[in-house]
Amino acid sequence: MLEDLVRKFALQNAILHNGKADEGAVIGKVIAARPELKSEIKDVMKVIKSIVAEVNALTLNQQKKMLEEKAPELLEKKVIKKAELPDLPKVEKKTVMRFAPGPSGPLHIGHTRAAILNDEYVKRYSGKYLIRLEDTNPMNIDPEAYESIIDDLKWLEIEFHEVVIQSDRFEIYYEHAKKLLELGKAYICTCDVEDWRNAKLKKKPCPHRNQEPEKQQEMWERMLRGDFKEQEASLVVKTDLNHPNPAVRDFVGFRVVNEPHPRTDEKYCVYPLYNFSVAIDDYLMGMTHVLRGKDHLNNTYRQQFIFDHFGWKKPTYIHYGLVQIVDTTLKTTLIKNGIKKGEFTGWDDIKLATLKTLAKRGIEPEAIRRYWIESGIKEVDIQFSWDTLFAFNKDIVDDVANRYFFVWDPKELKIVGINSLEGHAPLHPDHPDRGIRKTIVEGKEGLSIFVTQDDMARAEIGEKIRLKDLCNIKLLTEKEAKYIGNDLSILKEGVKIIHWVKEDAVPTKLFMPDGTVKEGICEHILKEDIGKVVQFERLGFVRVKEIDGKYEAYFAHR
Repeated sequence: MLEDLVRKFALQNAILHNGKADEGAVIGKVIAARPELKSEIKDVMKVIKSIVAEVNALTLNQQKKMLEEKAPELLEKKVIKKAELPDLPKVEKKTVMRFAPGPSGPLHIGHTRAAILNDEYVKRYSGKYLIRLEDTNPMNIDPEAYESIIDDLKWLEIEFHEVVIQSDRFEIYYEHAKKLLELGKAYICTCDVEDWRNAKLKKKPCPHRNQEPEKQQEMWERMLRGDFKEQEASLVVKTDLNHPNPAVRDFVGFRVVNEPHPRTDEKYCVYPLYNFSVAIDDYLMGMTHVLRGKDHLNNTYRQQFIFDHFGWKKPTYIHYGLVQIVDTTLKTTLIKNGIKKGEFTGWDDIKLATLKTLAKRGIEPEAIRRYWIESGIKEVDIQFSWDTLFAFNKDIVDDVANRYFFVWDPKELKIVGINSLEGHAPLHPDHPDRGIRKTIVEGKEGLSIFVTQDDMARAEIGEKIRLKDLCNIKLLTEKEAKYIGNDLSILKEGVKIIHWVKEDAVPTKLFMPDGTVKEGICEHILKEDIGKVVQFERLGFVRVKEIDGKYEAYFAHR
């Protein structure tokens, strides 16, 4: 029978395309199976149009169940292999790894790669995971970040064992600086900064490079006493002046800083630079593996010189490719300035990619984890795909998110020919056990509902329309429609299906990632899911909260 043939191909096509069958694709399948139907193409298209509309009105799970009953051979049996990270090289005894952000602000999506990948490996090898807050630059510290970073990591479901703050360890760094000077592997330089850099480029030593260790110690003590102003003196770690990479030749290990520190105030005036403090800590904390982006390659070379100077065993370094996250503000300085200027409402502004924002929108930690595991640790550079992250998130939330109607830019529509209607919409089409959203709409001379301005702008006078889970109407004017029954067979005519709410709906603002706001009204029963991710039908997934009896929703994705 033609209808059965069309239906099974429509179901198959819909399942392959997220629940929406395409008439053109279906006709191709039908003609391929029954070439003799070419001569009846017009009649065949009428059947296809009707059945495709019917199929597209079903949920994806309903489509799958129906196809399994009618033509199970057309169901594509996908064997989805769960992505796994490769094993770490040189795993010996206990694996120790770290995630080491600077407390300049809350974490953003870019930070999550290192945090999650290190977490995955520590769990695999039952190792130890340290969080090290690297706060040796007092000019770039947000005091609130010490706590917010830890909160972000807990939300991300990172299981760490210890938190270390570098500003607590200055005396340790000083001890190792003194030892390095004694070994003749570092020197105190008082050259003009540009002169020192130019000498490096020419592979020439600074005049202070080969002074006696005793003289170096004396200059170091003067630095610690505060005898020098900023840029007047620095401790430089010796490497190889003939190294082909100028960035690896002698590098600054300590500098004079007169800026008060948020935690230590003015206790110290000599501050370790990144590569010195990191190398010392990685050794003393027993790091076995350092996993980070290849933008740290030069840092790795520098840090290895410090390990060699002390005769220490080096950790295994692994560098993955860079990730480009386009159309997203990630730099904390830009975000801070934006907050001051009123461009952002705060660190959780809907336009940002901080973890606070992603949590607010309803992005699940597991979706982020899946994304980075799928990306792996290859050295090839990649571009971050929000669409892929959202697809992972949809896999997680689709089954748990209840459905509701939200009408933005609401327009009142009067329905004549009936004074009472009762809507029955499932909280979730695939979980009837959760119950229904029962809505009673009443009036004396007809009744009123609200629909979106967008739907009314696209509708034509005289057009038949299905009000989802309520009834069928025929549009009489821009403001009035006639009740024409509740027979679902109208869907075979390919009529539009639109959503609606009654007049007691709750004022709701929907905040979109581009900064725009959709104002409208939402079913009052939504209060049962405040704080959760729900789906606004025909729009997408959102996370909602209630403020003074009104709803605020934050868009996640479609």
